[in-house]
Amino acid sequence: MQGTKAAVKEAHNELVHILVVDDERSICELLEITFRKEGHRVEVAHSVEAAKRKLESQIFDIIISDVRMPGTTGVDLLKFTKEISPNSFFLLITGVPTVETAIAAINSGADRYVIKDHELVDQLRRAVKEVSESLKWKKEAGYLRRELRRLTGLDNIIGQSPKMRAIFDLIQTIAPQTSRVLITGESGTGKELVARAIHENSLRAQAPFITINCGAFPETLLESELFGYMKGAFTGANENRQGLFQAAHGGTLFMDEIGNMSLTMQVKLYRVLQEGKVRPIGSTEEIDVDVRIIAATNKEFEKEIAEGRFREDLYYRLSVIPIQLPALRERREDIPLLARHFLETFRKSMEKPIEGLSPEAVRRLEAYDWPGNVRELENTMERAVALETTGEISLRVLPDRIAGYSSVGVPGGGAAGEPIFPAEGLDFEKEIAETERRYLQAALEKAHGVRTKASDLLKISYRSFRHYAKKHNL
Repeated sequence: MQGTKAAVKEAHNELVHILVVDDERSICELLEITFRKEGHRVEVAHSVEAAKRKLESQIFDIIISDVRMPGTTGVDLLKFTKEISPNSFFLLITGVPTVETAIAAINSGADRYVIKDHELVDQLRRAVKEVSESLKWKKEAGYLRRELRRLTGLDNIIGQSPKMRAIFDLIQTIAPQTSRVLITGESGTGKELVARAIHENSLRAQAPFITINCGAFPETLLESELFGYMKGAFTGANENRQGLFQAAHGGTLFMDEIGNMSLTMQVKLYRVLQEGKVRPIGSTEEIDVDVRIIAATNKEFEKEIAEGRFREDLYYRLSVIPIQLPALRERREDIPLLARHFLETFRKSMEKPIEGLSPEAVRRLEAYDWPGNVRELENTMERAVALETTGEISLRVLPDRIAGYSSVGVPGGGAAGEPIFPAEGLDFEKEIAETERRYLQAALEKAHGVRTKASDLLKISYRSFRHYAKKHNL
């Protein structure tokens, strides 16, 4: 409770973070001076593209944006903001008010629509004051909601990509059931987090959630860990010991790296799943157990079964409901969100005044392939926060393998610059599309968001540039 009260107090004392977006520099300067005098943190952007880059690397409480700007409109920025930062308040301002614009603003989710006239500053000050008061209570309520979600397991899984949303929906659907679940995916993708979320959202949530890494024990020790043993069953068995199946009775047993289990142990596990009984080592009595099994592995079961290392009958017993977790490189849109999450975690624990990530740092994080997945990203952000001495994470504190990774295309190979071709092959069309997107982003950055200049840099027509920008949702 003390931690909760401290967090609530912090929410009340926190200043509002404002982003002002307008191609008129005088308006930006006026609003920046006004709100800074009132103690708020203010940043400005003179184009929608620049604003999007800031929104991808920082969290803003309030966005104040002009409607009409060269290229993309403020309404388009509003739609983008509602996707990436739905809790931010969005105030649209315009010097050319029309009914159509007002309707578009309201339908897109604008919180306020303010006319640019002699009362503009006063209207915005009143709106910001109202919003900041509202945010104080929202942050308090948000903290309590996050605590609730943490207790139910879902708050530990970060992601907004379509693949992760599908995982969230599946967790909610299968959690109340008792069916066995098999979670597959590369190391570091968060298999235990998903297993725990399933348990915490199930009818077994009040019962134990027990975990075991099947690859961490030799066969004889794994058997005693799972089934227990009686005193005198083997050398060193000085007392009766309950196994994990008994310890998890009524709850969930998460068996990680089950693909590393020996064939002998697979036979014994199959019998337990079939009969619902365990026999401790050295005992002649079988004990009834009611346990939901959630298993996980980073191995490919089809290959393991074909090569005789895993029993097909056990596989079908375990995989009543299969869940395939995507690798981090398959959901790159979640990388900035995860990076900000880890930044916030380590910033608080290390008590460092780091507010965000530089746009270039975000781009390199997005470009890197993350063979260690979310776990590698977490370690990278912990290192970056520990080393950073400025107010934002920069390229210099990222590991060389990430900071030096090409943000356009694949990394260079040998002296001739041949691309490094993965042993497992690649999705050619996806790689080409990703390369197109990165070159477009790089050109826009170099041209400071001016599309005509970006098209000249890429030596393509402005019409072609617009086609590619629309294709890649830039």
